[in-house]
Formats: sequence, C-alpha cells, structure tokens
Amino acid sequence: MTRSRAVLAAGALAGALALTGCSGSGSASGPDRAELSVSSPYMPQPVSADMAAGFLTITDKGGTGDELTAVSSDVAGQVTMHSTQGGTMTEKSSFTVPAHGRLVFESGGNHLMFEKLRRAPKQGQTVTVKLTFARSGRLTVEMPVESATYHPSTGH
Repeated sequence: MTRSRAVLAAGALAGALALTGCSGSGSASGPDRAELSVSSPYMPQPVSADMAAGFLTITDKGGTGDELTAVSSDVAGQVTMHSTQGGTMTEKSSFTVPAHGRLVFESGGNHLMFEKLRRAPKQGQTVTVKLTFARSGRLTVEMPVESATYHPSTGH
C-alpha cells in the first residue's frame, strides 16, 4: 500500500509540474494577459546563398498586448525584423502585437530577414524559429520552406 501511495504522489507531482510549465512565467490569467499564437509561417526557398525572408501572422486573443523583441534561428547567424512602407525598408528593434489583434509579416510589408545563412534551406524542409516577446517569453515555430514563387492563400 505504501508503494502505491508513493507512485500516486509522484504522478500527481509530475502532473502539477507539467501544468506549471504550461502557464506563462508568472503571467496573470484572463483578460489581463496576452494569448499569442502563430499561423501561416513560411519561408520562400532562398535565391541568395546568404539571405532569406520569413513570413507569418502572430495573433493575440488576450486583453493585453505584447511586443516581439527578438527573433532567432539556428539556420542563420542573425534574424532581423523589417517594415516596408512606401517602398522603403527599415530595420526595427521590435513590433507591437496589439491586444485582440494581429501582427502580420507579409511579402511587401513587415518581414523577417534571415542573414548569414549557415545552410541553404530547401523546399520541403522546415526551419526552427524562436520568437521572443517582452511579456510572454519565447515561442518556437516550425517554418516550412516553400518554393521561391509561393503565394499563400492567406494573402501573406
């Protein structure tokens, strides 16, 4: 009987720890926190040996906005964030993800630049991308590599 109780206690503790790992790092629950998700990530197969672009949509269903402050990937020496307006591209240090809103990275607009490629991503592969947010911490995204001429049905 003692062994059974020990096994049950260990199982309960493991479950509690797993649930703790799923919650944000001390984030408030409910409408006072960001609830981030990523959709439609992709990278067109690079036409350059040392640079690639990346696109995705970040949605916040929570009542508090957040800020994308950094992006990294093992495929690149660095990943920079850019906005394009009126044909002019500007590097940005962060982007706001509004509460109950979206941040879209799309061809011709905001985008990610994978610079100093360590390997050339090929169509059919995936690239691991880590997005770092001011409040929500880090999200890891698997970004599929598509053809260089890919145009998603999502419009970005």
